[in-house]
Amino acid sequence: MIPFHEMELTDRSWMEPLFRAEYLDCEEFSFTFCYLWRKAYHYQVARMNDYLLLIAYPQFPERTSYLFPAGTGDLKPVIEALLADASQRHIPLRFHTLTATQRAKLEALYPEQFAYTEMRDYADYIYTAESLRTLTGKKLHGKRNHINRFMEAYPNWSYEPITSANIDECRAMSKQWCLNSDCDQNDDLKKEACALEQAFTHFDALGFSGGALRAGGEIVAFSMGDPLNDDTFMVHFEKAFSEVPGAYPMINQQFVIANCDAYTYVNRQDDMGTEGLRKAKMSYHPFRIVEKYSAIWTGQA
Repeated sequence: MIPFHEMELTDRSWMEPLFRAEYLDCEEFSFTFCYLWRKAYHYQVARMNDYLLLIAYPQFPERTSYLFPAGTGDLKPVIEALLADASQRHIPLRFHTLTATQRAKLEALYPEQFAYTEMRDYADYIYTAESLRTLTGKKLHGKRNHINRFMEAYPNWSYEPITSANIDECRAMSKQWCLNSDCDQNDDLKKEACALEQAFTHFDALGFSGGALRAGGEIVAFSMGDPLNDDTFMVHFEKAFSEVPGAYPMINQQFVIANCDAYTYVNRQDDMGTEGLRKAKMSYHPFRIVEKYSAIWTGQA
């Protein structure tokens, strides 16, 4: 089998250049994303030539899948190695969250030997930083109204970067958000809480940028993220108390104003198939949505 190993922070030195070589604007092709979610999805990684390989749930054959190889060079020997690895695990080769471009590459190498399924719940939402900063235009009029109501209700509101001085307050706010949202009853929210705890623990080591919103002296919302590539900034987490009207659009706008000046686009990740989250992300009128697919081997080895 391919010698996959558990991810460590030290893997960033070789993983990040290979992700950047792929130059995709979707969340899975980010060292930070993979590191944060490594425990939730049991990620393991390996390097083959100039390609990064990643496997999810390797100890659960019925759930095991691979990320499409990221890097440069001859792709076919790498796919062949993954086919062999899957065969040794007694499972068909499964890829999760392929982009349309990756699907085309795979189909060109193995015509009609993979079955593809669209994964709409994992599609990333890409916005222009300018639209999130300014909220101009008739389509975003409602967002401006929500922000105005927040500012009227909390005239002494403030926005501040997340630092060692307030990160514990953000962590406490996150735990309260989870209690309010019954995270322990929802598998996706439990996984997200695990990933968010990793973000708090390794905030500085991962080079995160974060921002917190105060109202009435208390932190009522926070957001954090990091650059995905040269022109796209990725928001990994955004939390706000729903009982504070306008807190979500306010933290969204203030975070982009403070952190995304150097970027053309903002990736706000997927909606996990949650109806309310999908509606909220669509209400900001994304510049584009990154389609993703799963692929499962149906051919002959």
